[in-house]
Amino acid sequence: MFRGNSRKEFNHYPLIASFILGLLGGYSSIENIGHSQEIHSQEIHSHKQLAYLPASAKTDKASRTIDEKKAFNLVWNLPQVQRKAREIEILSRGSIRVAANVDNSPTRDAPFYIVSVFEKHPDKTTSPVYWFRVSSYTGVVEPLDLVLNQYITLEKWNPDGR
Repeated sequence: MFRGNSRKEFNHYPLIASFILGLLGGYSSIENIGHSQEIHSQEIHSHKQLAYLPASAKTDKASRTIDEKKAFNLVWNLPQVQRKAREIEILSRGSIRVAANVDNSPTRDAPFYIVSVFEKHPDKTTSPVYWFRVSSYTGVVEPLDLVLNQYITLEKWNPDGR
């Protein structure tokens, strides 16, 4: 009886091994497809960044027209940001304030100011609300879509879902 059971188990080993190898092979090909899509989206993203640079600005740093204060004001004065600031302050009965900060300045590889909008709580903690990037050459403001994890146009941005 022991011999019969071991024989049955032995007959299933090749099937189980084939199944496992098939799963691993499928996973490997799925992983490669995802990797190639990431590379393709990075290439598109880099071309998108360059589209915001005028031809003369690609070589001349002095042609930047937007400074840090201007980038801050472009974001802070957006109607959606002001509406959200009022909403948070009203709902918190004035205990939570909304502020903004220029987090990063432009570099050669990333010619954008990064501006964050956040809540300032009474216990001195902060909570992020929005992130934006502002082109240091053109002043184009783009909000970060947290679902897609990419910057989108203001026209596509609908933070209130209305």
